[in-house]
Amino acid sequence: MKTAGRSAAGAGDVAAVVAARREMNQRLASTRREGRSWGFAIGCLLVLAALPLLQFAGNFNYVLHMALYTFMYIAMASAWNIVGGYTGYISLGHNVFFGIGGYFSGMILASAGISTLITAPAAGAVAAVFGFLVGLVTLRVRGPSFIISSIALLMIARILFDNWDYVGGSNGLSVPLSTLPVEWAKLPYFYAMLVIAVLSIAASYRIKHSKFGLGLRALSQDEVKAESAGINTKLYKVAAFAISAFFVGMAGAVWGEYLTYIRPNIFLIILVAANMVLMCILGGKGTVTGPIVGAILLIAFNEFFVAYFGASELNILGTGVIMLLALMFFPLGIVGTLARQGRLPRFLDWD
Repeated sequence: MKTAGRSAAGAGDVAAVVAARREMNQRLASTRREGRSWGFAIGCLLVLAALPLLQFAGNFNYVLHMALYTFMYIAMASAWNIVGGYTGYISLGHNVFFGIGGYFSGMILASAGISTLITAPAAGAVAAVFGFLVGLVTLRVRGPSFIISSIALLMIARILFDNWDYVGGSNGLSVPLSTLPVEWAKLPYFYAMLVIAVLSIAASYRIKHSKFGLGLRALSQDEVKAESAGINTKLYKVAAFAISAFFVGMAGAVWGEYLTYIRPNIFLIILVAANMVLMCILGGKGTVTGPIVGAILLIAFNEFFVAYFGASELNILGTGVIMLLALMFFPLGIVGTLARQGRLPRFLDWD
């Protein structure tokens, strides 16, 4: 009996050691994967930071412009994903915060001469406060009702800015031009948008891997059950809305000075918000890297079709067909579907 007992105990000890080693190996493998992902991200960041050096070899203003434009949408899509991806509230009026940031910093630049590169954080804060207040009202409803309320918010903002003479009405206003030479004029805005994109992605990553993010994903699945589990769902979703608005407002501030003029039909058209939504859906809504992939691909598709077919209905048709095919083969978005199938490349696995 004693021998049998010792044998059983020994077998139990061996099993415990094997389980501990397996867990340790899994943790080591996870750490290695995370290290490779961060290494890839840092490498990409260094390459992008060095991109303006191309100007020494010739005129690469178009390349810098497209990179800057892509950074802007990566920042805004990642910010939108905090609300639409993690929380499950689909907003089609998110570019209101884009306009608030643009007008806030643009008016300061036009009247006091202070660059938006300095006032962009303040513009983001103003957009966040506005987002918090709007969220207290609009986030009481969910589903189609919330989508309609977000569109209504955009329409109200468009009418307001179109008829507000102080900010130039529908004609908008011009802001002072940069004094840098033409070949270097894009540099400050290039790096500003890159920083905003990195901060937006970092915020998305931290939220996804935090208790706050876990609460957001819980209420996206079932808000009633999440609240019964002790999650302050009202505070969580309003805070997510405000954080999202902050980064969109910062991007709007820099974009206004970069274009040298501010006008409602630049900031307050539904296409801007629709792009954020489409980028997240294409890349993978609710994932960290999905909005990045979606923004890069959608802008590349648009640019390809504009180059070959011009700014016509064929461009819109081509982009629509690509989106349709992508979602047929990747119903959860590219990152989401590949992750579900276990085929997601390690450098995109940040979830």
